[in-house]
Amino acid sequence: MAFDRLPIAVAARLPAQSTRSALVIAGVFGFVAYATWLAATAPMERSLWILLAILAASLVSSIAGFAFSAITGAMLFHLIDDPVRVVQIMLICSVGGQCLMVGALWRTIQWRQLTVFLAGAAVGLPLGLFILLHTPSAVYSQAIGGALVLYALFMVTRRPMTVRHQNVLFDAIAGFLGGVTGGAAAFPGMFVTIWCSFKGWSKEKQRALYQPFILIVQLAAITLMTLRGFMPHNHHAFAFTGIVFLPSVFLGSTLGLACFRRLNDRQFALAVNVLLAVSGLGLLV
Repeated sequence: MAFDRLPIAVAARLPAQSTRSALVIAGVFGFVAYATWLAATAPMERSLWILLAILAASLVSSIAGFAFSAITGAMLFHLIDDPVRVVQIMLICSVGGQCLMVGALWRTIQWRQLTVFLAGAAVGLPLGLFILLHTPSAVYSQAIGGALVLYALFMVTRRPMTVRHQNVLFDAIAGFLGGVTGGAAAFPGMFVTIWCSFKGWSKEKQRALYQPFILIVQLAAITLMTLRGFMPHNHHAFAFTGIVFLPSVFLGSTLGLACFRRLNDRQFALAVNVLLAVSGLGLLV
């Protein structure tokens, strides 16, 4: 009797598989058409290379939920001469990807704990933007990149460790440092991600904190940079040209989220540390 039901079960799967295949094919053709249009009409040079860099960074970074800006910046700083413009593009694209990922984790967000991190970021973000606008990017990016590589190598080789005595002051400090790196390099998740890894939380709980933190800090950074009088006279007003690259962000983030759901906590921790190392190398390049 079981063998009699087998053809029926197989037949039931066929429509779903056909639909999935059709969506994949349509998506590929749609993305090719979008890339062709962008290469012909984008308001900047090397737009196709920028698109591919953003697509790759979205895919890789969305597996762990952070490091988009560090990975993208490692490529965009070689494609675009103006570092402020690079940060503006990364902010727009990162916000798009973070909206998609925060929506997937919305029910698990711990708003009370998140508030402490955001309070620290409110102090650090203006300082980070000041560093971006008044300091050569190589000065702080090299220091942050080197520290990230050393930390990630240490974390990969050590045994898992949890800090048992938690303190809200440490949460606020992590948020402050995230605000600084969020303004200076569009990378607010670095210190918050590191601190969450010491809390002994599951991968879902970690992402439910640092994912909305990244989104809110980046939205605040964009708001500050659009205020009249905030940008120095030798810099252009905030440019929203990064919006044209959002389709590649959504595609990469969707694929990365599918990979994230297949990871256990140990694999997730390894992915986070590998991305930290890649982020550090990206800032050093």
